[in-house]
Amino acid sequence: MKKQDRKQHYSGIRTTAIHGGEGPDPSTNASSPPLNMSSTFVSEEAGSFSAHDLKEDSPWLYGRWANPTVSMLEKKIAAVEGVEDALCTASGMAAATSIFMTFLSKEDHVIVSDVSYAGVAELARDTLPRFGIETSFVDMSDLKALKSAIQSNTKLIHIETPVNPILRLTDIKAVRKIATEAGALLSADCTFSTPLGIDAKKLGIDLIMHSATKYICGHGDAVGGIIAGSRLLIDKLRVEASIHHGGIMSPFNAWLIARGLSTLPLRMEAHQQNAMKLAKWLEKHPSITDVKYPGLKSHPQHDLALSQMNNFSAMLSFQVGDEEKGKLLANKMIKKLEIIHYAVSLGHHRSLIFWMPTKDLIEGSFKLSKTQTRSYKNYAGEGIFRMSVGLEDTEDLISDLDRVI
Repeated sequence: MKKQDRKQHYSGIRTTAIHGGEGPDPSTNASSPPLNMSSTFVSEEAGSFSAHDLKEDSPWLYGRWANPTVSMLEKKIAAVEGVEDALCTASGMAAATSIFMTFLSKEDHVIVSDVSYAGVAELARDTLPRFGIETSFVDMSDLKALKSAIQSNTKLIHIETPVNPILRLTDIKAVRKIATEAGALLSADCTFSTPLGIDAKKLGIDLIMHSATKYICGHGDAVGGIIAGSRLLIDKLRVEASIHHGGIMSPFNAWLIARGLSTLPLRMEAHQQNAMKLAKWLEKHPSITDVKYPGLKSHPQHDLALSQMNNFSAMLSFQVGDEEKGKLLANKMIKKLEIIHYAVSLGHHRSLIFWMPTKDLIEGSFKLSKTQTRSYKNYAGEGIFRMSVGLEDTEDLISDLDRVI
């Protein structure tokens, strides 16, 4: 694909988020990157009709193989993550599926966080075994359990930090050491932490995964996934995920997500500020029995958060007592919240909240063992309200919650 690269001399994260992977349009000198929706491109010379023969400087040929707008976003996210390359996918789930189906084969073994995004948990538990792939589910905060799960055929360890929805952390450096000793790749879903929250490359993550639908896009109007890493690994993914599986990102979504990525550093500062204020207010509220936010000193792994997180993001959870109280409050929220939206998803400029009963998740998506259930309940009790704190004025968010709680 012909890439119009300009030499770039900068290192700051804000500058990188804005200018990384893009420059004035060479055909029009437009300051903003163009949106190119074409599915095919006119060839100027006879050549091979095989995506396997494509090189870095090959001309654009077909939208599933590569697209100028999608390529721009890939270069931008690679610049922000400080890695060689990145691949855009149709969704965060497409990104996770691409990792599993590219780097795992029959009789291989993968270890997955026992608590993770529900779709990933169900994919690993219900789908991968049908292809002869062995799966183990481990509480990644329990390093002894992780070491015990390692087998001679372990090819991949997949973590998520903080985990969805309970905000339990994973010691990335420690897991990296275990993965290295096992000769396994380390992939990490960093959606909650965002590229601003952790330095994934420095911590040794091989495959950095995000649901770009969330914080990277930031506006709740585009679905997409991103995997970043070395060029060698991304090249393998590009052949499997894009060319064979076809899970490509729409150019229009790439254009929207790139626009969101440009303001990610500023947004994450504001997200963290709002979340910290709200978490501290919730801790003091008489109706709230527990609050989990990595930035709070009360979080069980606050010291770990300080050591590996540069931004605590804006995901928090809180409890109000037993399951019955949770359900009653959820119904009250649906009827009476005015600013905060009672809705799934996260990472938008709007604040979102949703009730997540423990029993449903343990018996449904996660199917946790007794030991794993105890660990989960230490964070979630009988159920939590997962809140994605937006960019509204904190006082308005507090007022909206206070009227309902």
